[in-house]
Amino acid sequence: MSRPKLICIVGPTAVGKTSFAVSLAKPLDCEVLSCDARQCYKEMRIGTAVPEKTDLAGVPHHFIQHKSIHEGYSVGEFERDALNLLAQLHKKHSFAILVGGSNLYSDAVVKGLDRFPIIPPTVKQHWQKTYADRGIAYLQQELARLDPDYHATVDLQNHMRLLRALSVCTVSGMPYSSFIGQQKEERPFDVISIALTMNRESLYQRINTRVDQMIDAGLVDEVKSLLPYKTLQALQTVGYSELFPYLEGKADLNTCVDQIKKNTRRFAKRQLTWLRNHPCTHQIPYDTVVNESLLLRLGLKK
Repeated sequence: MSRPKLICIVGPTAVGKTSFAVSLAKPLDCEVLSCDARQCYKEMRIGTAVPEKTDLAGVPHHFIQHKSIHEGYSVGEFERDALNLLAQLHKKHSFAILVGGSNLYSDAVVKGLDRFPIIPPTVKQHWQKTYADRGIAYLQQELARLDPDYHATVDLQNHMRLLRALSVCTVSGMPYSSFIGQQKEERPFDVISIALTMNRESLYQRINTRVDQMIDAGLVDEVKSLLPYKTLQALQTVGYSELFPYLEGKADLNTCVDQIKKNTRRFAKRQLTWLRNHPCTHQIPYDTVVNESLLLRLGLKK
């Protein structure tokens, strides 16, 4: 008896993953799980590029705007919820689709997470305050002292990863890297991964255009409504943190918008690096039309 399939659609931000997922879900008669670390929050719509209901075109979607920034939503919680949902969906459908730009969340569902100690809120707050007071260079220095192995491999400009690693080191008294690479539980489904591709120049132009569209759609007002909560982890993200200086009278709007574009392009570059190190089953151009021929080529139809 063949096992159910999970189709993972990955690719850099703005490449068109959501629209492709919708086009693929229709002929397969299946549902879509979003694995975006920020689209799950109700209060963050414009800056996270939450798709309009009309764009979803009748295909059931899950994990979009179902949480509040005041609750938070960890990758571990997402892994648990996604696996529970997949168990239900695979009773009715041969396929399910997982789509989004948060590669850690995608990996959590496909491969499983390494298990780390629970971090008390006081430890998280300590390191967040340390970062606010002393900057990222101090976090880098402390990580080099506590876990030189992880320091040698982590993106040292990603302060969230540094904060996480330092919190684990603090609580456990062990290097963060010692928790990586544990034995994972086998999944009850087969995975077909699809990476959407686009040349970098076109991708960067699309990113710039999308940021302009977000501003026109009211992103500044959205971020303004969230300014009182700017220290929450959910808001430490591209598209929001860059606008705080403008709203606080510390920078002009054009400078902040340019910074959003620059940081989004950097994020896309990191996603592309991740994709190079995690080969997919199929790589196809972003503008590929979903038809019977493609389904056959992808092994989704006999």
